[in-house]
Amino acid sequence: MWSRILTTALIVGLLCPLGASARAEAAPPDRIPLPAGFQPEGIAAGPGPVAFLGSRATGQIYRADLTTGEGKIINKGPGTPSLGMKVKGNRLYVAGGRAGDARVLDTESGEVLQSFKLTTKTAFINDVIVAGDGAWFTDSTNQALYRTPLEGSGPVKTLPLSGDIVYREGFNGNGIAVAPDGRSLILMQSNAGKIFKVDPETGVGKAIDLHGETLTAGDGILADGRTLYAVQNALNSVAVIELNEDATEGRVTKKLTDPRFDVPTTVAKAGDMLYLPNARFSTPPTPQTPYDIIAIKP
Repeated sequence: MWSRILTTALIVGLLCPLGASARAEAAPPDRIPLPAGFQPEGIAAGPGPVAFLGSRATGQIYRADLTTGEGKIINKGPGTPSLGMKVKGNRLYVAGGRAGDARVLDTESGEVLQSFKLTTKTAFINDVIVAGDGAWFTDSTNQALYRTPLEGSGPVKTLPLSGDIVYREGFNGNGIAVAPDGRSLILMQSNAGKIFKVDPETGVGKAIDLHGETLTAGDGILADGRTLYAVQNALNSVAVIELNEDATEGRVTKKLTDPRFDVPTTVAKAGDMLYLPNARFSTPPTPQTPYDIIAIKP
C-alpha cells in the first residue's frame, strides 16, 4: 500500500515539478489597480514586464509591475499633465499636455533628465513616439509636430503639418506611431476619425485609406509590425487595423472590447497582452475615485 502511494507521489512529482502550482497561481493579473484619484491617460511598457502611467491631473508617474500588479509613484510630477509616453532604453519620454512641454525621465529613479518647452503658443501636447534619433510629440491644438533630440539639449524642431491633414475645432493630432517602413510616422486626428502617414522631413500627411471606416473617438495608437491598434476611447473599443506594406491603406479586421473598459485612452503591449488605462472621462474625478489598467489578449 505505502509503496504504491510513494510510487504515485513520485510520478506526480515528476509530472508536476515542485513550484509548478505556485507558478500557475502567480499568473500576471489582468487588472492592475492604480492609486485612488490618479486620473491616468498615457501608458508605456518596458523594458521588461513593467508599465509606466502618467496622471493628467498632477503629472505624477507611476511604475507598475505587470507580473505582480504592484507599483509605486516614481515622480511626483510638476503639477501639470503627464499624457502620452514612450520608453526607449532607460528613458521615459512624456508629453506635457496644456503645459506645452515635454520631459524625459529615468525609468528607475524617476529623475527628470531633460525638459523641453515645445511651444509658447496655447497648446495641448498629447502623445510621443521615438523614431530614429529623435522623439516626436503631437499637438492637438496647433497643426504641427515637435521633435526633440534623444540626448543632450539640442534645439526643438517644429514641423508644420500639411497635405491631407487639416486641423479644425476640437482635438486634432493625438496618437502617433512609426509606420512599417521604420521612417514615416502615423498620426491619429481624433476629431476627423482618420489616420495619416506623415513624412518626417516635409510634414506632408497623406490620409491612410481605411475603406470607409471612421475611427470615431480615436485616441492613442500602437504599431506592432503592420498591425496598428487604435483606441476609440468613448466607444470602449480598440480597432485592429492591418496596414499594407507602405501604409497607404489599411483594413479594420476586428474590434477589441471588454466589459471592464471605462473610457480607455492609450495602449501598450508587453508579451502577448495589451494594457489599457481606464481614464474614466465620464466619471467626475475625486481624490477617492478608483482607476485601473485592463489587460486583454489582442
